[in-house]
Parts: sequence; C-alpha cells; structure tokens
Amino acid sequence: MSQSKREQVISHLRYIRQELREMHQGVMDDGLLPEPGELRGVLAQMEALLELLEGKVAKKPKAEAG
Repeated sequence: MSQSKREQVISHLRYIRQELREMHQGVMDDGLLPEPGELRGVLAQMEALLELLEGKVAKKPKAEAG
C-alpha cells in the first residue's frame, strides 16, 4: 500500500473511531440513540474507506424516484 493511501486509510479510521466513540458515549451517558444522519455519515465514511482500499471510484448515488 502506498504511503499516501496508507495515510488516507489512517485518517478515515481515526474519524470513524472518533464518531463511534461519541455515539457510544451518548448512548451510555444519556441512553439516547444517535440521529439517523450521524449514522449515515459514519456509514458513508466506512464506504469511502472500503472504496479506497479496493481502489474503486466512488459510485454516484441513484436519483430517487418521486
């Protein structure tokens, strides 16, 4: 793995870890579940990390039918 890719992976993992720690702390302290937007944000970071590791280009989201 190249050094820059390794640094990107480390950065993504640190961000994800921090977000999950904050969510966990909120659950433990207040008994409150995280907002759906917070969960979607962490999921998006995890997907970006997976794409980075797999070397794929990010997919464009499909337009919602409405």
